[in-house]
Amino acid sequence: MQSAVSRQSLTDTFREACFIILLSVVAGLAVNLIRTDSIPFIQGWSVESRLSQGDGDSLAISLSEAQALFLENKAVFLDARGKDLFDEGHIKGARSLPWHGVDDYFQEVIQGMDRETLVITYCDGESCNLSHDLALFLQNMGFTHIKVLVNGWTLWAENNLPTEMSDK
Repeated sequence: MQSAVSRQSLTDTFREACFIILLSVVAGLAVNLIRTDSIPFIQGWSVESRLSQGDGDSLAISLSEAQALFLENKAVFLDARGKDLFDEGHIKGARSLPWHGVDDYFQEVIQGMDRETLVITYCDGESCNLSHDLALFLQNMGFTHIKVLVNGWTLWAENNLPTEMSDK
């Protein structure tokens, strides 16, 4: 008799817990649907979608767009990689502003640059976030036209676009 009561009590407790969890999920989903700043149920995980800003604009720029701006000399390229990698090779005319030393080099690198200048940041590798972090930093510092060339160094070099090495 004791076993049957315990089993029934355990079953009832389990059902109640499942009901509470289900009720919590439904309430959470309902609140999310009502809110103006709701969390999307489905999120894109592409590099470009990760570079989207709150207003829907993307920081990403295509290689062809970056190349056209380079050839027309209408953008400043900032390399977010470390100084050693920059010295080994970078987009011709690019300035080195390593993300891990941004506080030390920022004033020197932006000297003479207008805050309205179109700036294209890049690093190496599709999962490299240094250029994205640098772009957000530059926006916070008042730069208004910032783009990120995803996997910039690799794409640039693979397409035989102008590169150079630093004098050490």
